[in-house]
Amino acid sequence: MSWGTELWDQFDSLDKHTQWGIDFLERYAKFVKERIEIEQNYAKQLRNLVKKYCPKRSSKDEEPRFTSCIAFFNILNELNDYAGQREVVAEEMAHRVYGELMRYAHDLKTERKMHLQEGRKAQQYLEMCWKQMDNSKKKFERECREAEKAQQSYERLDNDTNATKADVEKAKQQLNLRTHMADENKNEYAAQLQNFNGEQHKHFYVVIPQIYKQLQEMDERRTVKLSECYRGFADSERKVIPIISKCLEGMILAAKSVDERRDSQMVVDSFKSGFEPPGDCPFEDYSQHIYRTISDGTISASKQESGKMDAKTTVGKAKGKLWLFGKKPKGPALEDFSHLPPEQRRKKLQQRIDELNRELQKESDQKEALNKMKDVYEKNPQMGDPGSLQPKLAETMNNIDRLRMEIHKNEAWLSEVEGKTGGRGDRRHSSDINHLVTQGRESPEGSYTDDANQEVRGPPQQHGHHSEFDDEFEDDDPLPAIGHCKAIYPFDGHNEGTLAMKEGEVLYIIEEDKGDGWTRARRQNGEEGYVPTSYIDVTLEKNSKGS
Repeated sequence: MSWGTELWDQFDSLDKHTQWGIDFLERYAKFVKERIEIEQNYAKQLRNLVKKYCPKRSSKDEEPRFTSCIAFFNILNELNDYAGQREVVAEEMAHRVYGELMRYAHDLKTERKMHLQEGRKAQQYLEMCWKQMDNSKKKFERECREAEKAQQSYERLDNDTNATKADVEKAKQQLNLRTHMADENKNEYAAQLQNFNGEQHKHFYVVIPQIYKQLQEMDERRTVKLSECYRGFADSERKVIPIISKCLEGMILAAKSVDERRDSQMVVDSFKSGFEPPGDCPFEDYSQHIYRTISDGTISASKQESGKMDAKTTVGKAKGKLWLFGKKPKGPALEDFSHLPPEQRRKKLQQRIDELNRELQKESDQKEALNKMKDVYEKNPQMGDPGSLQPKLAETMNNIDRLRMEIHKNEAWLSEVEGKTGGRGDRRHSSDINHLVTQGRESPEGSYTDDANQEVRGPPQQHGHHSEFDDEFEDDDPLPAIGHCKAIYPFDGHNEGTLAMKEGEVLYIIEEDKGDGWTRARRQNGEEGYVPTSYIDVTLEKNSKGS
């Protein structure tokens, strides 16, 4: 089925049809463009939704811990990936479908215009041939009528007896002239007719079929292109279906990961105070003054004793029930977390100790790396100056000293919370230990003690004036010296509980290094403190009581 043979006389109809095809192509391209905008807006709205409900993680305390929260944030991450796949769909449609359609529509318009111009030229040429043939035909017809008139005039003069011979001869010549011209026009008309018939045959059987064939092929290619774009439109989304399925599977896995038991345990861990439940309330007998069976002096003495006992019990109970039913005391957060209940304080201190240990490990690694670099520079001076590393090495040593002091201080607080003697209680002399056990230790705020039933009497300690190391150094009997040491490097001793020393200074050793890098020393004036073991040259006495 060919347009050239079937639609040889439908040039205008084909002109309208091809224009409709291009308009339909552009209409579908507009549809794809609007679909792309919908996908882009959908992806944008999804991303805004995810951003709106994602946590603002300004601090570690605000990070989600409950499995239900973690699952929700995992779902938000999967939804964010899902939004990304919608953007991929939009990009694929824009590149593979819309962009291709717009380029093809432009090429199609150019090709259609060229074919129609060729068809119009062929029609104009055929019309020109027809006009030439028609003009020669009219001219031949006119010459025939003139020849017929000349024939009639000649016959009339030839039959007229009154006509002269000259008139007859003139009419005869005119007849011959008109007859000759008629014959020439006849031949011209025959030639033009033959030429027109040939051009007409060529037009309707060669030129027009070829042009219509090209138009038909162009329209069929347009249809094929639409079919390809329809498939591309669907494939753009079908390609991302596996990834979208993974996103949905991730959401399902997040939902399955919710553990109600674990969340309940986290609630316990988050809010457990560590206090013991309150004991039974004592019975207060107000009827003693009614039933007087003994003397007033005995009664008054009994009342006085009972009053003292009740007051003591009440104070102890009140101190033990802090924060039980009321609100927590308001105030600034303290360094040792003594404003928190025991269990929460223990957790905070343990977290801080872990962080300090990680920082100490980093500084130790940096120190080791600097020492190795210093050794390389000493062996190969051309690579660098060993003295240039000394400031950085000193700074690293100071950081290590500071971190170790912080760790010891927090370990002392942690030991206090856990009911132990203190951060370095095991290093004390036995008399010091007995002394501490006898006196007991208060919590930083006096809110609770190591012993839940112990009465808290003294005022709360202020951290600005006392510290754990002050408690350790306030001993009644000084520890005996077990040796002496000489300072190899100077030590500033800015941190709490340390002892400053100058290079070459000789100190007494009263407690060995227990493996933490610190040695307890004393000056001749009795001032004591801890110094870095790596900064001193130690000499111990073999017969010393301390050793």
